[in-house]
Amino acid sequence: MFPPKSKAESLLKHIVLWKLKENAGGASRKENALELKRRLENLKSLIPDIVDLKVGFDFRERPPSYEVCLDSLFQDAKGLENYQKHPEHLKVASFVKEVTSERAAVDYLTNPAISG
Repeated sequence: MFPPKSKAESLLKHIVLWKLKENAGGASRKENALELKRRLENLKSLIPDIVDLKVGFDFRERPPSYEVCLDSLFQDAKGLENYQKHPEHLKVASFVKEVTSERAAVDYLTNPAISG
């Protein structure tokens, strides 16, 4: 059953979590979180390899939580690789490095036939 037998049976989920610096680039943590969300969500219209992309904030706002979560979906590992090398993604990555203090990520294959 796993790994999936064909591309039609699975997609690649890419999740990234960030902790933001208290202040960076002349802006507060909250301002940078909103700007990061705007920039990430804009990538969906610029990078065709993105199947889906959502950005959320931790509503509990307590340690050891991460403040920002990127939840994205790609057809396969090649799509994720294309996304990560895309010039527009690299611009956002530069901003991310400026405003974040920690990062965690996970990539996994989904199987819609058995999810839910």
